[in-house]
Amino acid sequence: MTNSSMTATDKTCEVSWFSALCDDDYEFLGQPDPALASSWEHCRNIVLQAEKGGFDNILLPSGYALGIDTTMFAGAIAPLVEKIRLLWAVRMGEDWPPQLARRIATLDRILGGRLTVNIISSDLPGEKLGSRERYQRTLEVMQILKIMLNGEHLKYQGEFYNLDLPPARITTVSGKCPPLYFGGLSEDAREAAAQGCDVYLMWPDTMDKVRETIADMTARAAKYGRTLKFGYRAHVIVRETEDEARTYADRLLSKLDDAAGEAIRQKSLDTASVGVTRQAELRSAAGGDGFVEENLWTGIGRARSGCGAAIVGDPDQVLAKIKAYQAEGIDAFILSGYPHAAEADLFSRHVLPKINHAPLVL
Repeated sequence: MTNSSMTATDKTCEVSWFSALCDDDYEFLGQPDPALASSWEHCRNIVLQAEKGGFDNILLPSGYALGIDTTMFAGAIAPLVEKIRLLWAVRMGEDWPPQLARRIATLDRILGGRLTVNIISSDLPGEKLGSRERYQRTLEVMQILKIMLNGEHLKYQGEFYNLDLPPARITTVSGKCPPLYFGGLSEDAREAAAQGCDVYLMWPDTMDKVRETIADMTARAAKYGRTLKFGYRAHVIVRETEDEARTYADRLLSKLDDAAGEAIRQKSLDTASVGVTRQAELRSAAGGDGFVEENLWTGIGRARSGCGAAIVGDPDQVLAKIKAYQAEGIDAFILSGYPHAAEADLFSRHVLPKINHAPLVL
């Protein structure tokens, strides 16, 4: 922790929710429910519930074979919200960087300056880049976006892009590039993050690993004369008592067939990533009840690629876990739960009012 007169429990953090644009909403994990399938109406209602509940931001994830298009959804939902930020996920390679910069500036204008961007470094359908090349392309896009959206003349020569362009006419409300959120555990991902992003995102892990990752990324960023904010993406199950929360966790898995869970995980493009491998390691290390450490339950990863663990407990336990992460250096939380709208309401009533939270300031 940095030296400060403010204690970890007093520090302000950003608390975000998640809208299930990629067919990732269930009452029972692994059991598709037509009422919870990704659609304009369903995902809109999750965003509106999150805004009503007082969340600072909401992640709009991006997929290919799954769900609905993130860009179109973001443009449609932007005029319907008044306070909440949008964390818009974009996959590198889908857009030519100058066009992506214009898209970002336009959406930020529609939102009145409340856009944040989640950079995703995945392969595109039909394309297979090596890890080094893929993250190099991602880094180049992040660097180009910052130059253009900061209103500077772009004169860029890289491995993937060679561009010489005047400053764009349309700018963000602030005249600056919105915060770029990005994550990845591989060596290539960490180096790209250290050089290019503003908020380094982590999936659930044990507290010692969270501490280790923050220390590593802080040191890497310092090599480039930079500092990072840190974000933590996790699911959450909060109920009035711990027993109720654990009972609900068991209920989520009560209709899950292991083969069906594996099939769901294999639909994702990131099934072989270092991060996904780490989530599988957590499941293997967990006890018979699925808990790998106090109040961190890995059962969700049985039917989900990527973020595969949940903070589970009563309101005081969930709050204590969040404050413990803050004490290690986490500045932002991206939370979700099943079903997403219902769990957003529970968290906003039981936990959110007890957290000193606000949109992240770089």
